[in-house]
Amino acid sequence: MRLEQLERWLEQVFGTRDFRIEPASADASFRRYFRVTRPECSWIAMDAPPDKENMELYVRIASMLGEAGVNVPHILEYDLAQGFLLNSDLGSLTYLAALQTGADAQMLYGDAIETLLRIQQHAHVHARTLPSYDEAMLRREMMLFPDWFCGRHLGIAPEHPQLAALAPVFDVLCASALAQPRVFVHRDYHSRNLMVCGGRTGANPGVLDFQDAVCGPFTYDLVSLLRDCYIAWPERQVHDWLLRFRADALRLGVSGIQAEEFRRWFDLMGVQRHLKAIGIFARLWHRDGKPGYLQDIPRTLGYVHAVARAYRELLPLEIFIDTQLLPAMHRLASVERSEPGVPSHRAMCDAGPMRELP
Repeated sequence: MRLEQLERWLEQVFGTRDFRIEPASADASFRRYFRVTRPECSWIAMDAPPDKENMELYVRIASMLGEAGVNVPHILEYDLAQGFLLNSDLGSLTYLAALQTGADAQMLYGDAIETLLRIQQHAHVHARTLPSYDEAMLRREMMLFPDWFCGRHLGIAPEHPQLAALAPVFDVLCASALAQPRVFVHRDYHSRNLMVCGGRTGANPGVLDFQDAVCGPFTYDLVSLLRDCYIAWPERQVHDWLLRFRADALRLGVSGIQAEEFRRWFDLMGVQRHLKAIGIFARLWHRDGKPGYLQDIPRTLGYVHAVARAYRELLPLEIFIDTQLLPAMHRLASVERSEPGVPSHRAMCDAGPMRELP
C-alpha cells in the first residue's frame, strides 16, 4: 500500500510514469529508501510513515548541514503529510562496503575526520537549536542495555545484584558526557551512514541518516566513527586517528582540551554509546523481528569490556561482563537447534575479524 502511494506521488512529481523504482536500503527505523531511475538520472525516494517518523526534522537538519558545507543529499521534493521525500542520489557505496573490499582506510577516515570537524566548526550556531543531549536522554539510552539485552535477551533479572551495582557506573558515564563541550552531534556518524563520493555526487564522504541530530558531547560522533559497531580497527590505529582529530581541532580552534582529558572523554563516551547500541540491537530482534544486528553485539560489547578494564570506576561493569554476560552469551551460542525463524545464537559469539591496514 505505501509503495503504491509512493509511486503515485512520484508520478505527480515527474509528470510521468516513465521511471523505475527498486529498494535501495532499509535501516533500523521505520524508514525505507528506494532508488528511482529515469534515463537521465537517478534519485533516492524516502518513505517515512508520518505516524512513526518526523520527516520535518530530516528536512531541517539537511539544510543545516548543507549550510555548513557538508555533502548531504539535496532535497528536491517532499510531502510531510504523506511522508514522502525525493533526494539526490549519493550512490550505493558505503564506507563499510568499501572498507570490506580493501579501500584506502587512511584516505576515507581522513575525509571523515575533516568533515566531522567541519560540522563542529561551522554548525555550532545550528547546534543551539537542536534538542539537548541531556542527562535524561543519556540515562534512557543506557537503560536499553539492562532492559532489552540483559533482561529480554539473556534473561538476567532486573533485581540481579550485579546489574543493580551498575548504577554508579551509569553516574560516571553521564557526568563525563555532560562535562564535555557541546557541539552539533550527528548521533550515527559511522561506516554505514558515510558514502564514498566523488565527481557528480560531491565531496567525500556523503553523509546520511542525520535526522536525530542533537546538541551534545564533543566526542560522541568521533567515537561512533572510530569505534564503529560494524567494523573494528586495531587500538594503535584508533589512537593515531584520535591524535589527528585532536591536532586538527586545536589548529581550527574547535577545542583546547588536554590530551588525557580528551582520551578519557572519548573512552567513557564510547561505553555509553555502546551500551545503548547493544540494547537497540537486542530490541530490533525481539520487538521488530530484525535479527541482522545480533551479529554486531560481540564486537560492540568488546569495546565496552576493553574500556571497563582500563578505568577503575568501571570495575562493576567489567565484573558483570565477565561473570554474567559472557557465560550467558556462550550458553546461547551452544544451543544446538534454534526455533524456526530464530537466528542462530552462534553469531552472538563471533564478532568477525578486526581490520588491519595494508
